[in-house]
Amino acid sequence: MQVGKPILYSYFRSSCSWRVRIALALKNIDYETVAVNLTKDGGQQFSEGFQALNPMKQVPALKIDGITIGQSNLSVLKQVGQENQLTWAQQAITSGFNALEQILQSTAGRYCVGDEVSMADLCLAPQVANADRFKVDLTPYPTISRINKSLLALEAFHVSHPCRQPDTPPELRA
Repeated sequence: MQVGKPILYSYFRSSCSWRVRIALALKNIDYETVAVNLTKDGGQQFSEGFQALNPMKQVPALKIDGITIGQSNLSVLKQVGQENQLTWAQQAITSGFNALEQILQSTAGRYCVGDEVSMADLCLAPQVANADRFKVDLTPYPTISRINKSLLALEAFHVSHPCRQPDTPPELRA
């Protein structure tokens, strides 16, 4: 029994939140967004109110049918430390993309696995956005770049993009 409209507790730049937004858009599920700013006031995810909702203190958190589901990866960047984030992110993304580019040679069609959007695609687009954010050169990854371009042309990826979220700062809006 549907309890009400799903609520996504999200941060515009969170790649994990973006994956959930894409999935909701692909399934044409209408939902409400509640912005949780991960940098304001020491991180709104640490507030008592949010902790009561999600004891993991992470976004995204999706409340659907009275159940809250949560997941995130910002904690890794915090552990690395501000001064090491760029180098660490570039190495991690490059390592993953080197392997993925090879795998895609045998699986890719229009998208990561053939010509239908799959979970792999929901993970790829946010990670390519992270690569852009952390200044990773995408030239060595033509298949990844081609697939990402195809994905970003889809409505579900377009409307869920971080630059189009209610909590996106004006200077980062599309």
